[in-house]
Amino acid sequence: MSFQRELKDCRVRIELQSLQGVAVAHSTYVADVRGAFARWFCRDELASVIGSRNIVQMNHSRTTRVGAIRGLHFQRPPHSEMKLIRCLRGAVLDVVVDLRSGSATYLRHHRETLRSGDGKLLVVPEGFAHGFQTLEPDTELLYLHTTAYTPAADGGFRFDDPAFAIEWPLPATDMSPRDLALSTLSAENPAPFL
Repeated sequence: MSFQRELKDCRVRIELQSLQGVAVAHSTYVADVRGAFARWFCRDELASVIGSRNIVQMNHSRTTRVGAIRGLHFQRPPHSEMKLIRCLRGAVLDVVVDLRSGSATYLRHHRETLRSGDGKLLVVPEGFAHGFQTLEPDTELLYLHTTAYTPAADGGFRFDDPAFAIEWPLPATDMSPRDLALSTLSAENPAPFL
């Protein structure tokens, strides 16, 4: 197979989800006797979902135990961020919650299973909280961010907030003290995105 053909076969395919702005980008692996090749990020091919945003930060997480939950996290304006998330090892149930108060899908969530080698990149726009639960041990995620982490803008809600009605597939085994201390959505603690 020629190199030109490999590149053509590796185009990123965008699948829009029911929550406006949330998308799954699918990468296709092309294999031959040497192994495999896939395009994981292409600004031009992802332009319909990332627009003119720039990737300014990359983060990597490793979560050891099955059932561990991280989240639900977000950054408040003016430091809101888009996240692009890919599973490098293991598997997670990834969840995003629409916190945009004017949105037709306000407080609804989207669940997406991400597995190593599945070619999926979850696109999480500004105005969404994000969290995940590990489905396999020693799971690793790669995050691309359009805004740098800003501690003063850091926020979150509890993973079990009844306002979101998220059905996690496993009992929670591990959570950080920070995530356990997060509050639920209420009149005193409203969604931060107008």
